[in-house]
Amino acid sequence: MFWMLRLIAACNVLVLLAVCAFLLQNGLPAMSWSFLTEAPRQMMTKGGILPCIIGTAILSLGSLLIAFPLGVASAVYLNEYAKRNAFASFVRLGVNNLAGVPSVVFGLFGLSFFVTFCGFGVSILSGVLTLAVLTLPVIIGTAEESLRNVPDTYREASLALGATKSQTIARVVLPSALPGMLTGAILGVARAAGETAAIMFTASVYYTPKGPDSIFSPVMALPYHMYVLATAGTEIAKTRPLQYGTGLVLLLLVLGMNLIAIILRDRLQKRR
Repeated sequence: MFWMLRLIAACNVLVLLAVCAFLLQNGLPAMSWSFLTEAPRQMMTKGGILPCIIGTAILSLGSLLIAFPLGVASAVYLNEYAKRNAFASFVRLGVNNLAGVPSVVFGLFGLSFFVTFCGFGVSILSGVLTLAVLTLPVIIGTAEESLRNVPDTYREASLALGATKSQTIARVVLPSALPGMLTGAILGVARAAGETAAIMFTASVYYTPKGPDSIFSPVMALPYHMYVLATAGTEIAKTRPLQYGTGLVLLLLVLGMNLIAIILRDRLQKRR
């Protein structure tokens, strides 16, 4: 059984390496300084992807700033305050079900609620809120699991010294669980950065030559730009290198965000 598990893990790693190698082989010819610092031009067949990089970073980090505190607060309530009753079980069931909902459903929800009902329009705000809802179940699940892994002796020692329950949670439990919670943040950022269906209805546009000037401005994003180049362009064959280059940049961007979060998590673990 252990050899079977090792074989399955090796297959997963090989598939990942194959995808990375394929993107490197086909995307490196398109990589240049102008590709990273210019806007698309000449019907998307030339130029770069700078507005897409900026838009993806804004949407990913913005959704994390909203989803992470909400997810941690929800996990604290479920693990530290909620009793084992029907309501808490119902909330956990809802969170688990939301984690398996396809992203296009979140996109349609964002279109009907944030874009239309709230009147935000196709904008950064609508996209950020939609991605925050999409990543919230993952963050809640990992945060709650991290809180469960904090030994009860930490809580008991803090309460025995005269601290209140809220002080114990804020000064003892949360700092101990924070490294594990950052794992949820890593997964949330990675998923938000690579989503297409969730933002194509709420935040992304086909083309905009300049960066956003407010949270109510639409943006270009790497995954939607790659989709446009591959399906909606007038000269798809000419944009083929740009498609692979955009995918490679998206992969490197997600990898960079993950590395920053992993380094931060490791430093917090060493302080414990």
